[in-house]
Amino acid sequence: MTCPAPLQLPAPERAADWLEERRTTLLAEVERRVADLRVAPTGDPQATLRRWNDIALALSDLSAIGSVYAQVHPDEEVRTLGDRIVQEASKVSTELSLDPALYAVFAELDPDALDPIADRLLARVLRDFRRAGVDRDEATRGRLRELEARQVDLGQQMSRTIRADVRCIRIAPDRLAGLPDDWIAAHPVGDDGLVAVSTDYPDAVPFFTFAEDAAARRELRVEFLNRGWPQNDAVLRELFAVRREVADLLGYDDWPDYASEVMMIGTGDAIPAFVDRIAALALEPGLRDRAVLLERLRQDRPGATAIDAADSAYYAELVRREQYQVDAQDVRRYFDFAKVRSGLLEVTGRLFGLTYVPVDPGQARVWHEDVATYDVLRTPDDGAGSGAGERIGRIHLDLHPREGKYKHAAQFTLAEGVRDRRLPEGVLVCNFPRGLMQHDDVVTLFHEFGHLVHHVLGGRSEWVRFSGVATEWDFVEAPSQLLEEWAWDPMVLASFATDEAGVPIPADLVERMRRAEDFGKGYHARTQMFYAALAYDLHAHDHADLTARVRELQERYSLFPYIADTHFHCNFGHLDGYSSGYYTYAWSQVIAKDLFSAFDPDDLFAPAVAARYRDTILARGGEKDAAELVEDFLGRPSTFDAYAAWLAR
Repeated sequence: MTCPAPLQLPAPERAADWLEERRTTLLAEVERRVADLRVAPTGDPQATLRRWNDIALALSDLSAIGSVYAQVHPDEEVRTLGDRIVQEASKVSTELSLDPALYAVFAELDPDALDPIADRLLARVLRDFRRAGVDRDEATRGRLRELEARQVDLGQQMSRTIRADVRCIRIAPDRLAGLPDDWIAAHPVGDDGLVAVSTDYPDAVPFFTFAEDAAARRELRVEFLNRGWPQNDAVLRELFAVRREVADLLGYDDWPDYASEVMMIGTGDAIPAFVDRIAALALEPGLRDRAVLLERLRQDRPGATAIDAADSAYYAELVRREQYQVDAQDVRRYFDFAKVRSGLLEVTGRLFGLTYVPVDPGQARVWHEDVATYDVLRTPDDGAGSGAGERIGRIHLDLHPREGKYKHAAQFTLAEGVRDRRLPEGVLVCNFPRGLMQHDDVVTLFHEFGHLVHHVLGGRSEWVRFSGVATEWDFVEAPSQLLEEWAWDPMVLASFATDEAGVPIPADLVERMRRAEDFGKGYHARTQMFYAALAYDLHAHDHADLTARVRELQERYSLFPYIADTHFHCNFGHLDGYSSGYYTYAWSQVIAKDLFSAFDPDDLFAPAVAARYRDTILARGGEKDAAELVEDFLGRPSTFDAYAAWLAR
């Protein structure tokens, strides 16, 4: 068995040259391998699929490096080059998927000559060709090529605009009352006597949560909701039109029906039905908790008749402090970033049987000094934890904000893993503070790391198509949502969450935090259903005024009213990547709650169940349908019961 080596990344100043070199090499490899496949079929179905696998691996390599460097490199020219590389990779993929002669090579293969996983791959390859439009006439295929290229370009435009549109308000220092001391210390007074507060998460989230100045909170919230406006309004309008035309040319009722065909949910019209089901379940607890917020608001503003997003986070924090005895500022002192990062690695290493070995920055040669790189090893079966196990992947943690960097939190693929050929490599891109973190940030870090560990553990398939996080898109979030549970366990947190004196976070405080976290879950679920309905509706229907439709859907689903003159859709980046499928977060959460029911709440590290979960779900990548993976782990089909019980309590 060979032991693949990780990618040899360039020094930051050589990134552009390296990307160009990789681009030239990989495109030439794809061209050569495709030509061989066309003119010299092997006669062996399994061997033919392996040739296709080689092509898919080269294209994946090209797209992955382009995507990562487009989102994280500090040099704008390199980011632009990364975008161009993604466009080229997409163009080549589109050309291949619309090639009737290439399709014929696979259509003529005998599935009975394949092993079960290769047979599954062939079925997926044929489906991919059909969904691309290979069976349409040449004029239609030509138009589909144009539309796919335009869709990629529009998505990149949207992302660039969001990355670049960092807004700020400038306020007097005496308007910072309520904010943590370390936050205030990190925001010095400028020459104009004012303090700048940006819409980047490390600034905005604490400000929304703690700032006592209601007018300042509202001013920042309006700027936060207006990122990407007005540019992205026109971009989205065209993006939706492009997708509607694609669906029409391919014979689908609409884009959601096209996108849902390969999801667990199955059909587009099932999305609004699911959204309405969750919305109905969340209504009573949502109204109950919103009434508590409004009552607390009225103590400060007698006669108030409604509460919106400019005030909800602040008053939710007051309610948790006053009624649940949980002060988020007090909680923050237990979550020093460096300790949290170390704790995350220890927790996931113990849970999944992994060891993380730091890679010297000189050897890793990543794109920025903030990035921490680790080799991922399987812990030896003897439990010694010596780090002498097999290397199964490499991860790069890029966790702090900087200019031009991706503004949210996500896992990006740097390399897909292929058994004995390619080591899986993933990048975690987040925007956390460098000092003390809010517990919500800790939960987010665990969530996103769930994607990363799924990418690594699932990266040992023979086939690129099934490597890593390769399940149906509405299952992708379930393993990450499951991992959030470890960020709420008192014993788990006590292992790394300590104050400046080294005292662990008290178990009774964690229990109060959990009860306080349950406050508001109903109205949070309704907000998520607003987002899900928005993603579905804007793709399913043509609206002359996107902002007006956003307002209508917010009034229908969210329990918080629309804030005048805001344009949330322009910075809702999931409208690109998730398209009409934002419902997947709630769909996955239903499954995650069911998965968690198999774990012992008194011992979240119980080896048998942890290993079964790792091996039956994470390590299988996309080699089975998600419903089968879940049933393999639970011993039964997934149900709604655990989620409904959680939401109702």
